[in-house]
Amino acid sequence: MYNNDGVLIKGNKDGINTTIHMNSFACFEDMLLLLIKKLSKGKHFYKDTTLVLRIDLKSINKKQVETLKETLLTEIELKDIVLEDIEKEIESEQASKKETKIFSGVYEGKTKFIRKTVRGGECINYNGNIVIIGDINSGAEVYATGNVIVLGRIRGKVIAGANGNTKAVIAAFLLQPEILKIADVIAISPDDIEKPKYPELAKIKDGFIIVEPYLPNKYI
Repeated sequence: MYNNDGVLIKGNKDGINTTIHMNSFACFEDMLLLLIKKLSKGKHFYKDTTLVLRIDLKSINKKQVETLKETLLTEIELKDIVLEDIEKEIESEQASKKETKIFSGVYEGKTKFIRKTVRGGECINYNGNIVIIGDINSGAEVYATGNVIVLGRIRGKVIAGANGNTKAVIAAFLLQPEILKIADVIAISPDDIEKPKYPELAKIKDGFIIVEPYLPNKYI
């Protein structure tokens, strides 16, 4: 998921992909503090995984590279860190933005309807689709092998396609989750970003979770 603070974190089945835009920060230390803060949110999921860190290698020196690796390995308990130059990645992202996004609809199947708000501390697990007429509060967890559709706000942790179904989707009137996971792919919601006033849908595309407007009339 994107944020305008200079840090982009995407999770996939092989680990974490993080892009850092150093021109968004006053100094290296500010960047490192924000990166640790954002990765700490998903520490439980990221432990013992590999972090691919894309950054302009000319913007940091050898000592800062060593500090970055040592700090992340210690604080987040990662298995390994791989550094890649950001320039080619920026070109790839710009090209992918030009692609037309198409949603073919929510797959049908066995569905559980929950007519209440899922409160913090509650955990719902269902072998099929889940439709919640209410909110998912912070601290709540929802697991489904199918899709998760929320007629309200998502603020907790939501896992769709829990059995490895990469076609599963997560949709809500307002997406502000602590963690989103579809199959083996993880995403963290960006902080301090103005949310749109229309429903959104999260799905897997090219190995990453993307979020797009869910406007049914657009696809008719």
